[in-house]
Amino acid sequence: MRCYTYLEEQNADSLTLQERDVPRPGAGQVLVRLKAAALNYRDLLIITGRYPGMTSKGLVPLSDGAGEVVEVGAGVDRFKSGDRVTGCFFETWLSGTMLPAHYNAAIGGSTPGVLSEYRVFEAEALVATPAHLSDEEAATLPCAALTAWNALYEGRQLVPGETVLVLGTGGVSMFALQFAKASGAQVIATSSSDAKLAKAKALGADHLINYRNHPDWEQKVLEVTGGVGVDHVVEVGGPGTLQRSIAAARHAGAVHLIGVLTGGEINPLAVLFRTTLLRGVFVGSRDMFEAMNKLITARQIKPVIDRVFDFTDARAALAHLEGASHFGKVVIRIG
Repeated sequence: MRCYTYLEEQNADSLTLQERDVPRPGAGQVLVRLKAAALNYRDLLIITGRYPGMTSKGLVPLSDGAGEVVEVGAGVDRFKSGDRVTGCFFETWLSGTMLPAHYNAAIGGSTPGVLSEYRVFEAEALVATPAHLSDEEAATLPCAALTAWNALYEGRQLVPGETVLVLGTGGVSMFALQFAKASGAQVIATSSSDAKLAKAKALGADHLINYRNHPDWEQKVLEVTGGVGVDHVVEVGGPGTLQRSIAAARHAGAVHLIGVLTGGEINPLAVLFRTTLLRGVFVGSRDMFEAMNKLITARQIKPVIDRVFDFTDARAALAHLEGASHFGKVVIRIG
């Protein structure tokens, strides 16, 4: 089989195709022929050695993959040969609260990733792929979609009629937009690109803010909401945008902290005085994944894919992601 690894230099140009033997599943395991893998900014940070607290040189990269079961090991009754499946980001976080040990079972970082023609998974670390999705679409779900789901439904749960602010038009933000609209919420979307904002509007965004034209975009959010602020902020920027996100939230609103892309510090008094719920979100469990897939299936939600690259063009896919011109997810077709 063919798979990618990256060398000691830790840069995208060091990604190299290798030939390896097809692995065999042991007891409780499943061999999956991978059909597609999706990129997250985390993958680029890991490959280039910039991901906080993680050194994973030489591993097969990428966390998000989907494909078909080709062989099951002893004792597996969860799946059978021919089933379409999608891998979980954390292989051991099946339910409940995330524990430190789960961090050590993160695909594509702590454990081998999915940029490979075949991979052995623990049977418990897979979910059934929604029937209406292609493998390319399903591959976008494990990280970005589940993160958006966790933010909106697993903490302070979104209810119909509430207002959600999404920052930018990356994968997490676009899934959050789709989930919010499926739940009867209003959505405010921000971007520095009017073209991307037009695409967000086509997905259902109710209000659009170009933050290049309005650097104090939190004031525009307050204006749109009649001075009240939003119920939920899907905060993907990090400390550099967090202070504005807190200001954009209503009193007792929720700011779901996801991104670590920008630096800076915040004044915690704003959180105190506005009684803001500030919650860190780090992907989600298998139980959350299966709950999310029920909504995706019921509402026939289709992930937003910017571009699909061939397996041999993995470096180009990473360069496209780093260029930040994409809208939605970047996917690599395998095989």
